[in-house]
Amino acid sequence: MWNPLSWVMEAAALMAIVLANGDGRPPDWQDFVGIVALLFINSTISFIEENNAGNAAAALMAGLAPKTKLLRDGRWTEQDAAILVPGDIISIKLGDIIPADARLLEGDPLKVDQSALTGESLPVTKNPSDEVFSGSTCKQGEIEAVVIATGVHTFFGKAAHLVDSTNQVGHFQKVLTAIGNFCICSIFVGIIIEVIVMYPIQHRKYRDGIDNLLVLLIGGIPIAMPTVLSVTMAIGSHRLSQQGAITKRMTAIEEMAGMDVLCSDKTGTLTLNKLSVDKSLIEVFVKGVDREHVMLLAARASRVENQDAIDAAIVGMLADPKEARAGIREVHFFPFNPVDKRTALTFIDSNGNWHRASKGAPEQILLLCNAKEDVKKKVHAVIEKFAERGLRSLAVARQEVPEKTKESPGGPWQLVGLLPLFDPPRHDSAETIRRALNLGVNVKMITGDQLAIAKETGRRLGMGTNMYPSSSLLGQDKDESIAGLPVDELIEKADGFAGVFPEHKYEIVKRLQERKHICGMTGDGVNDAPALKKADIGIAVADATDAARGASDIVLTEPGLSVIISAVLTSRAIFQRMKNYTIYAVSITIRIVFGFMLIALIWEFDFAPFMVLIIAILNDGTIMTISKDRVKPSPLPDSWKLREIFATGVVLGGYLALATVLFFWVMKDTNFFSVAT
Repeated sequence: MWNPLSWVMEAAALMAIVLANGDGRPPDWQDFVGIVALLFINSTISFIEENNAGNAAAALMAGLAPKTKLLRDGRWTEQDAAILVPGDIISIKLGDIIPADARLLEGDPLKVDQSALTGESLPVTKNPSDEVFSGSTCKQGEIEAVVIATGVHTFFGKAAHLVDSTNQVGHFQKVLTAIGNFCICSIFVGIIIEVIVMYPIQHRKYRDGIDNLLVLLIGGIPIAMPTVLSVTMAIGSHRLSQQGAITKRMTAIEEMAGMDVLCSDKTGTLTLNKLSVDKSLIEVFVKGVDREHVMLLAARASRVENQDAIDAAIVGMLADPKEARAGIREVHFFPFNPVDKRTALTFIDSNGNWHRASKGAPEQILLLCNAKEDVKKKVHAVIEKFAERGLRSLAVARQEVPEKTKESPGGPWQLVGLLPLFDPPRHDSAETIRRALNLGVNVKMITGDQLAIAKETGRRLGMGTNMYPSSSLLGQDKDESIAGLPVDELIEKADGFAGVFPEHKYEIVKRLQERKHICGMTGDGVNDAPALKKADIGIAVADATDAARGASDIVLTEPGLSVIISAVLTSRAIFQRMKNYTIYAVSITIRIVFGFMLIALIWEFDFAPFMVLIIAILNDGTIMTISKDRVKPSPLPDSWKLREIFATGVVLGGYLALATVLFFWVMKDTNFFSVAT
């Protein structure tokens, strides 16, 4: 119970045995024991409720614990990172948080982000035989490594206690402190008035005056407030976990209640992230090559194991997935990374000739092929045609490797064809976005796809087509309708942005926050981590990478946007319970302080502190149920309006204080309740 409200109650307990011992009467031990019991009851209830409510979320988080690809007994399996021991062989790929200190084995160099450990802002290159450290993030490449240290013996583990010792005062704690300080100030105003009137003016007995002061301290302090609010959020966190939203940071609940802008990733959140290829629409750019061969080359440049969505879609379109490697010998696979935006396979055919096949973003493949202007125009025309139908484009290229080594640059690349990929919207996305808009949450699509695809998806989902390229965030490539708009206003007006890179996501969140928006951001990849960390509510979607989960406040266990909207409604209901209680706490403080003060001064009435203590204990027990109260979620984003809370509490408290004084007057000075004889 480490907060100002508890400190005042502890001071009251000391006051009961140190100061309340005059006029020949012993120290007020019963009040001391009662106050200590009240503090103990509050802290016990808080611990039990928070512990019970947190168990379900903890169990779900255990299922989301960092995983690693592990080689044991000659087989690769996915295991919890916690079971690693020195000597284990692990696989590290893009987006992985490295689970232990390890030494890299043979393979291509890695790009590793060590900023969490060293503060270096740029990824560092790690070559075979170099050490990588637990807590670092793989930014580029794929390689195997042997574990050399785990747990507290890692570089990260030795410094972890320094991270744990940091303590940042959150927004909720500031609000709690402000409300507590208001109540404490109100009490001390009442105490000062009582001291001035009781002793110099009314010449009351010392012990009677101390008892009246104890009444204000014991009755006026909303000692249960931290407990009630913490328990309310803990129970709310449990309910959110049942809905598929695991809360990593409890105070994210109140921030989600106030969220008015949600920057949502498109792929996998608004759409199904289950790509398919329409063979009839494949465009071929080389004579003598048919669509089936374009598909085969794309499959060659795809993984046949540990596939991503694009690889699975392409290989799955073959009559037999084994065709992807039939008749060839694989030499080297070049994995996808955010810089090159393509994959490639170097292979040897049945005649012993060396070839490369590559697939990836059209712009990158055009650059790779050094395409002529007329080819670029034709490709862009096809991309636009695909985009009008909501199709993504994937370019395929081939290359001869006469030097017959995997390191050789090879001959000129040749653009072979364009594949149309379709990622349909989720069946519930349009309805979910409509609900979000009705709840006052503006959904902005943030995607790395082409602008035309973003507009088509936005049109289908009913979220608007005011989509702009990421370059417009830098003041470039603005169309005439927005040429005069500052970047801040452009972000405010836009329904989304296309062609976005990680730094753009971060900038969008930053600008929205500067305009006083409570901003949520969804993400799943390592590149989303900076924006997730920056956002007021970072939301890692289902199947997110370890890096995204580590940077987020809420982790979703169910796919789609509907989980987020359900979480918003639940958060607003939780916020309403907290807001209702804070108004109640302020009003009761005003009622006790000024009601009891007026009675004590006007009628020179002496209250028994123990009586008020019993009332406080019984009252706290019943008010705990407000954490499960049935409330109606606010139709619009909520926020802590302290002036409104204080004003409402003072008005209600003043009314209750007046009613208390009038009732006392009726009971004491009138015959209204007298019994006729």
